[in-house]
Amino acid sequence: MPTIVGIDHSFSFPLRYFEVHQLEPDWYAFLEDFRAHWPTDEEHVYVDFVRDGLIGNGSAREGSPRWRRIAEERCKAKSVFHFDVQGSVAKSTHSGIPWLLYLHRQLGERVRFWPFDGWDIPAGRSAIVEAYPSMWRRGRVTPENMTDDQFDAYTIADWLRLADEDGRLQLALNPPLTPAERTVAEIEGWILGVGFAATREAHR
Repeated sequence: MPTIVGIDHSFSFPLRYFEVHQLEPDWYAFLEDFRAHWPTDEEHVYVDFVRDGLIGNGSAREGSPRWRRIAEERCKAKSVFHFDVQGSVAKSTHSGIPWLLYLHRQLGERVRFWPFDGWDIPAGRSAIVEAYPSMWRRGRVTPENMTDDQFDAYTIADWLRLADEDGRLQLALNPPLTPAERTVAEIEGWILGVGFAATREAHR
């Protein structure tokens, strides 16, 4: 059965990162290059091990916390290079990106990575999207029987379910971007719901 999965970390980096490191503006090439420097999909390899130079070569693929993707600027999210601060997704992003490559290698054409494989998801195909639960849980208190992380996961799944039922999901998958912004977002990625006029309805 076709499934859509929302993951709470960035799938790519700001365009400035590609420019500074002279990388081809291709997401799959970026995944391969990043994984070679930050092998956080290996057993017992943690982000801080790479940051401390114990494994990998993270120092050759670093970025500035001043660099932000267009989507992050739009929703006022922190930079993917802003480590060691509350609310940061830098560690989860640096640990999670190699696993996106793993999923691609395992699943191939059976799953679409949005928007890198295109903004439209063909009927019958599953998709993996970048989600930002804080955007959808404002005003909601974490239930006593859930941790904050569990409630974030629930919030993503619940929004995707409801948005699919009432048609908001299709609108969110096609945000109102200029052609130039869309071209950049196909390299940097996009956060589902950012720029979507009805996003505020998800706060109910």
